[in-house]
Amino acid sequence: MKKFILCFLFILPFSVTANVPPVSVEAYGKLPEKSMLVISPSGERLAYRDTSNGKDIVVVIDLLQGKMLAAADVSSVRPNNIYFIDDTTLIFVASNNMRILGFRGRHDISVAYSYDVETKNIYQLLTAGYGIYTGQSQLGSVLGVSDDHKYAYMTAWENQAKFNLYRVRLDKKSKPRILQKGTSDTIDFFLDDNDEVVARERFNNEDNLHRVESRIDDEWVEIFREETEIQTRSFNGMTPDKKHLVMLSQHESHGRWAYYTMALADGAIKGPLFSHENKDVETVLTDINRVVYGVKYSGFTPSYEFFDEKLNARMSGIQKALPNNAFTIQDYTPDWNNIVFYMDGEFSSGDYVLYEKGNLSQLTASRPDIPPEAVHSVVEYSYKARDGLVIPTLLTIPNGIEAKNLPAIMMPHGGPESYDKNSFDYLAQYFASQGYMVIQPQFRGSRGFGSKHLHAGRGQWGRKMQDDLTDAVLGLADNGKIDKDRVCIVGASYGGYAALAGAVFTPDLYKCVVSINGVADIEEMMDTEKRDYGSDHWVVAYWQDVISKGDVDEDHLAQISPINHVAKVKAAVLLIHGQYDEVVPIKQSRNMYDELDDADKDVTFLQLDKGDHHLSGAANRMQAMRAIDQFLKKHM
Repeated sequence: MKKFILCFLFILPFSVTANVPPVSVEAYGKLPEKSMLVISPSGERLAYRDTSNGKDIVVVIDLLQGKMLAAADVSSVRPNNIYFIDDTTLIFVASNNMRILGFRGRHDISVAYSYDVETKNIYQLLTAGYGIYTGQSQLGSVLGVSDDHKYAYMTAWENQAKFNLYRVRLDKKSKPRILQKGTSDTIDFFLDDNDEVVARERFNNEDNLHRVESRIDDEWVEIFREETEIQTRSFNGMTPDKKHLVMLSQHESHGRWAYYTMALADGAIKGPLFSHENKDVETVLTDINRVVYGVKYSGFTPSYEFFDEKLNARMSGIQKALPNNAFTIQDYTPDWNNIVFYMDGEFSSGDYVLYEKGNLSQLTASRPDIPPEAVHSVVEYSYKARDGLVIPTLLTIPNGIEAKNLPAIMMPHGGPESYDKNSFDYLAQYFASQGYMVIQPQFRGSRGFGSKHLHAGRGQWGRKMQDDLTDAVLGLADNGKIDKDRVCIVGASYGGYAALAGAVFTPDLYKCVVSINGVADIEEMMDTEKRDYGSDHWVVAYWQDVISKGDVDEDHLAQISPINHVAKVKAAVLLIHGQYDEVVPIKQSRNMYDELDDADKDVTFLQLDKGDHHLSGAANRMQAMRAIDQFLKKHM
């Protein structure tokens, strides 16, 4: 089988040559040619998305017969996730920006499709207005499938007062049937092995009440209750015996996110079963019916822990075989005998690797235009901020160049409660290919480094969070690693806000500024959130806490909004924004451009037509990369 895979998918071998060929900006800017590679439950079939040569298809391969079974054109669907239900049925999950009849504006609509490998038929599983409420957007989540694989179980609004669990046909278009009625504050359901609902989760924004109810003797019995503005516990799956829910919560002693179980019979909580003093449980690993096998921990490189000690030993052995590479579990068969990994790191711009019978086989290169020898090294680094807080950091260093007096790119991540991984970052790698050291601090407020580090960022937008970036630049300059007179700050989303904040609050620090889908006016942002969700919603409470630690005084929001301080800007500014961005509306960049232009600042604005928040469209990503390339060549 290994020989067939290597021939069929035209794989580059693991090899390194002495000469590094030049890599174009287009190679970094285009979408990965191969992505979303998954394996069927039997281990006999693979599927992946292929965007090479201007096409967009999902390819299905039979590994035993050595042939391609299907090539589905998904250019109109553009999935962002695919997975097998069984060997003949695939699910595509996609998000498209569109209008909803009778509702104002455009919306990001998440939907799921069923694809039959044999008949080549594709069906949308839930359609707003077809048996369910018209005005809803999140219709892509499958909570489980029936034993005969004829039905998927999915949630949707019946009307504005009922959030139900539906049984949906996988093999043809038909109106969904209600399996279990919910309430206006129901947010999740859990099923047993007999396809019966055994629990439901509720969160009431007006009462700030988080509850879990168990189905006992045909009655809903409350087994968990917490009054909280923002949910502090998440319920992510079930134990194999289907008698316990799996709960993620912060450990009482060290504050890290850990794994607990909660009994459906009486709500008794046990654990933590998976807990680490230096890492958070980031997510759980489940099957299609949300049975939990183990957990993934946070960190610059992924790590895993399972109930099965054989799986723990297997993961340890794989990591020891290639210690300088990160292995992210992409998919697996139910028996875990076959595991698909996404590997990147040393000499890898992204490769899919199959574990089978103790062997690793390379399946395909995600970015064949970027050869292994062109991947620049990423090192872990830390420094102390001015108040003594240790800031974990990633540095991408150009190959073959001494890390001395280099021009640099400060690249804060989005979120802001997110964090960077020690992986192939196409933007950071592009900058390194141009001779820049790329600095990615995990500033206070970043997730993945413990609750103390996370909560140290609350109320610190434009203040200590920004100081952490400044201190990284000054420290590396003092150490002679970078040239303090040749630093550009580039960020997207919150990182775009941080870039603009750098331009106005530290105007002498950066020679140029690039904000991609960034926030410029926080007052306007909060007004938008309240309009979209309502003042009582947990999303609004979350942002109030994160941005200003509950202090929503207008003067405070005005003080930390870059749009109010454009007179201080000295650096050239490039604003890039997607026309249909539903996370940060494009008016944030449009208004910032108007203010900068009126103040006669050096500013350029690029609108990405039909673009979203994540530069997920091939043409838009390429356009953004070319604009950044030209901007840097002009100003750096």
